[in-house]
Amino acid sequence: MIVKVCGITNAMDALTALDAGADAIGFNFWPGSSRFLKDRGFFSDLPDDFWRVGLFVNEDPARVRDLMQEFQLDVAQLHKMDSIDGLRIWKAIAVDGPLTQERLNEQHSEAVVLDTPAGALEGGTGKSFDWNLAQGLTGKIILAGGLDETNVGEAIRRLKPWGVDACSRIESEPGKKDRTKMRAFIEAARKEFDAVC
Repeated sequence: MIVKVCGITNAMDALTALDAGADAIGFNFWPGSSRFLKDRGFFSDLPDDFWRVGLFVNEDPARVRDLMQEFQLDVAQLHKMDSIDGLRIWKAIAVDGPLTQERLNEQHSEAVVLDTPAGALEGGTGKSFDWNLAQGLTGKIILAGGLDETNVGEAIRRLKPWGVDACSRIESEPGKKDRTKMRAFIEAARKEFDAVC
């Protein structure tokens, strides 16, 4: 079971997340996002004992491959894209209605990220979707959308996901994490995952 923090744009936020116990950090490579990773020089200062997840939206597969190699990313989180052979893929789905197990199985990816519909923003709304729409689904599901320390425990108890992912609800502004909230989210998620194991 994993805890992921997405939308990291600087070394201090990344190191704080890792120190608090995050397993994976998401770096946004979509230029349309307010969390787009402009400064990538700090990558060389980060340790190697976590999963680097690159977030891509409707990107050319060759470009994804190049960025994965250049920044030694472990996983490509794809929004509005087909899977890319030879890469570890997490497919993002905006939950706008009841989901079926068949739809999840058709994603051809290591895991599926369930997120709140965000229109052109492609995530980061700070709002949760109706968790009843994903009730009973199995497999490697990463639950995203409006999670923070106040609701992540309930989310884990209800849906029993493989992972949880937070972004905007633990920020002081887009791309800048509130480190107290980030630590609280990670600790709450870890506590609940330990309880259900």
